[in-house]
Amino acid sequence: MGFAPQHAAHRHLMPHWLIHLGGVGVFVVSFIDASIVPLPLPGSTDLLLLLLTANRGNPWLLGGLAITGSIIGGYMTWAAGKKGGEAMLQRYVPARFLKPISRWVQGRGMVAVGTAAILPPPIPLMPFLVASGALGVSKRQFLASFSLARAARYGFLAWLGATYGRRVIRLWSHYLAGWSTPVLWVFFSLLIAAVIFGIWKFRRDRVPHSSQVRA
Repeated sequence: MGFAPQHAAHRHLMPHWLIHLGGVGVFVVSFIDASIVPLPLPGSTDLLLLLLTANRGNPWLLGGLAITGSIIGGYMTWAAGKKGGEAMLQRYVPARFLKPISRWVQGRGMVAVGTAAILPPPIPLMPFLVASGALGVSKRQFLASFSLARAARYGFLAWLGATYGRRVIRLWSHYLAGWSTPVLWVFFSLLIAAVIFGIWKFRRDRVPHSSQVRA
């Protein structure tokens, strides 16, 4: 009988529908996180993946969706860099990072891409992806390095959430009591707002660029 309240608290920590729809969110967020659309919440995919696997989400499915979404988004960013060349570097890589990132990508190529893809924030990902396309890292090299790094990172996080996350969730629900659900809703609201803001900022930044091209 003592187990029932704890189990109920754990079960209701996250809405049931959100667990089932979470795979779509993981895919979308991981895709955007690796694209040229700026996402103002670093590590969003990591947190979402950990949270959903900890709440009894399928780690194989969620990890696979995170890896797939990230590979597609990363490849599109690489392709944009390859097509845009130096202009893309100037536009999407901050000036303070331009020279060191360019030197590292030109000198190490696959290692630079893989390192940026496997390390968590604050290591910036998007500038490395743009630079790899603009500076001549081949498609085969890019996909091999990026896919392996993302599979290692998100596979580990899915395992971590499934293996140890439930203990953290139980402690969380125990100590936060009635506040755990509002905290989760705040997180997801911020995540949705960050995605919308990132898309809006990307679309806004394209307007002056398009005007200059026509001029």
